[in-house]
Amino acid sequence: MKNTVKTFQQQKDEHKKITMLTAYDYSTAKIMDKAGINGILIGDSLGMVMLGYEDTLSVTMEDMIHHTKAVARGAKDALIVADMPFMSYQTSIYDAVYNAGRLIKEGRAQAVKLEGGASVCPQIKAIVDASIPVMAHIGLTPQSVNAFGGFKVQGKSEETAKRILEEAKQVEKAGAFAVVLECVPEKLAELITKSINIPTIGIGAGPNCDGQILVYQDMLDMYGDFKPKFVKQFAHVGAEMEKGIKEYIKETQDNVFPAKEHVFKIDDDVIKKLY
Repeated sequence: MKNTVKTFQQQKDEHKKITMLTAYDYSTAKIMDKAGINGILIGDSLGMVMLGYEDTLSVTMEDMIHHTKAVARGAKDALIVADMPFMSYQTSIYDAVYNAGRLIKEGRAQAVKLEGGASVCPQIKAIVDASIPVMAHIGLTPQSVNAFGGFKVQGKSEETAKRILEEAKQVEKAGAFAVVLECVPEKLAELITKSINIPTIGIGAGPNCDGQILVYQDMLDMYGDFKPKFVKQFAHVGAEMEKGIKEYIKETQDNVFPAKEHVFKIDDDVIKKLY
């Protein structure tokens, strides 16, 4: 069944959890789609996990379009959501709508995601008015890492908790079909989920959101030694990859690979005529 913004809303209404993961390439998206994931986010996290940047701030529109196209080719049933990178929507409403349109038209995304609360509500409304679904993102917003002073849990004080709750209501009013809650306390995320009608997608926000999302390299233990507190490693793919690569190196150096079953044959008479 094809996942859409309508099926996401239906899952919230029916109290069925929404599942999302990040992906950045064709083959990974195809595997996720086959597994039955509801939504795939081409996150600007690709800057860190795919391109080796220290943060997400250097990711460009061209980066996002390139990777979104690859994912869209691989996933047929999952809802494809593409991140709007830093400074692709903050500069003006025109830029926001134009760049969102590029992710839909060139990248073949089915929705876009942008970070921020009240300050980006005009952009959310304008993008939605252009018939492009928008997923909002509040709490810890990585594009604002310099303003936050690092990657820190948001909403622990009365003041910041009240602000995040209000922002959730504002992005819903602006037309967002869902909202990501990142690194906010469990009870605050639960209150937000009960206070708005659109689905909440949690990452580091506890089990009471309408759905969950993780960076797939984190949940498969592929991304170095750092593991955020909110991540569960469901498999240890990185270690298995390293093991396989080491075995390949050894067998190649020992002349064990390629073996007879891996080579193509030619008639000996043909070879004799070549000498």
